[in-house]
Amino acid sequence: MRRRLFLGAIVAQLLVAASLSAFVETKPAQDYVVYLVCEAADKLVAARFGPAGLRIDKKVSLGDLPNEINGPHGIAIARDKQFYYISMAHGRPLGSLWKMRVADDAVVTRTPLGMFPATTDLTPDGGFAYTVNFNLHGDMVPSSVSVVATEAMIEVARIPTCTMPHGSRLSPDGTRQYSACMMDDMLVEIDTQKFRLARRFLLSKGKEKGEEAGPALVVDARNQVEAETPMAMQHTDNTCSPTWAQPASDGTSIFVACNKSSEIVEVDAKTWTLRRRIPAAPGVYNLAVSHNGLLIATNKKDASASVFEIKTGKELARIPTPRKAAHGVVVSPDDRFAFVTAEGVGAQPGALMVIDLEALKSVGTLDVPEQAAGIDFFKTEAVH
Repeated sequence: MRRRLFLGAIVAQLLVAASLSAFVETKPAQDYVVYLVCEAADKLVAARFGPAGLRIDKKVSLGDLPNEINGPHGIAIARDKQFYYISMAHGRPLGSLWKMRVADDAVVTRTPLGMFPATTDLTPDGGFAYTVNFNLHGDMVPSSVSVVATEAMIEVARIPTCTMPHGSRLSPDGTRQYSACMMDDMLVEIDTQKFRLARRFLLSKGKEKGEEAGPALVVDARNQVEAETPMAMQHTDNTCSPTWAQPASDGTSIFVACNKSSEIVEVDAKTWTLRRRIPAAPGVYNLAVSHNGLLIATNKKDASASVFEIKTGKELARIPTPRKAAHGVVVSPDDRFAFVTAEGVGAQPGALMVIDLEALKSVGTLDVPEQAAGIDFFKTEAVH
């Protein structure tokens, strides 16, 4: 009996040691810094994850309208780390894009855009910002993508696309911009050299179809498209309700989150045809990819984040988020960690979660202000 108890104690100690060893292995040797925005609190948060754990570096107030929420929704950081850009969803009636200086978090300038600007992304050289005008509060009509020259902060183009565009992401070479149209079940592609719509892809199951875009459409004074696209006019069955369009790290395909059908649709970027449908968790919402073959998805209805192996389409892990309404995700440049935001509901704080992409588990969570939304990676920093 004593021998069994003794052996049991040894086994328990070994299990504890193994657990501690696993923790040490996932503990980073450097700091990872991300910027995220909290829509219902009008805050920017800089968060740091490293040997000392996960913590908030700073909070920046983004208030402009004294009696209303401005609603920061998307954020993109320039590669030179000198400026960052935030899409402000609310306005009277239009939203805007804010250019802010990293050094002191001062607002450099604000550029008016369309109704409810949502996700924003930058070209690789940082010269242009592409922001979708989601038009949440307007009529259910086709909307647009705004293109802003970031040096002068001038809107150089407003490109009509479809109804409720969301999930603005550029191809790795910056020649194409992709967004998804929630109310038209479409993926759309913009030629960034010509500032015009290039192709559309219908995502409805059983009706998948790609086509070249027709003549450029016109946006009227109320930011509404004067004529619908041929494909949008043909389409009546909204089965996908896409919320994100994410190019692969090599640009060969585009992954689209179908929020309604809980699938991820992969479209071939060259042939503009359907590659496959990948089953996902309920309410798949935002997407990000690593350079080593992983696809990370947030699941808004499921309060979780999933890690997929792109080659097989297999879901490797599904990790619960600390708050409901999982939202944004970004992967560190070294493909080591994914950073996930969750909005929370009601008066709950938002949350930030760090996923170890090797161990496939959460290694840190942090409360942040309400309705944590867009997120971007800022930098890694050596710890002295």
